[in-house]
Amino acid sequence: MDEQELKRRAHDLDVTVWVGKSGVEAVVDELNDQLAASNLIKVKFLRAARAGSSTEEKAADLADRVNADLIDTRGHTAVLHR
Repeated sequence: MDEQELKRRAHDLDVTVWVGKSGVEAVVDELNDQLAASNLIKVKFLRAARAGSSTEEKAADLADRVNADLIDTRGHTAVLHR
């Protein structure tokens, strides 16, 4: 599936993982579980999680930790695919 198709599919998805003040490490296990069940997940980065970094940087770090591809970031939301 190409990136455009993944973006189209992600459009109607609800956010299922929120990254807060505990940071990226706190959601790695949950995100791995969700990616195993569904290969396309939306992640929201709350203000406390972004502290000094961009959403793109945090999303890329999270994608690396769970061996997923970062498909898109819009605002403070990222779409990951495995």
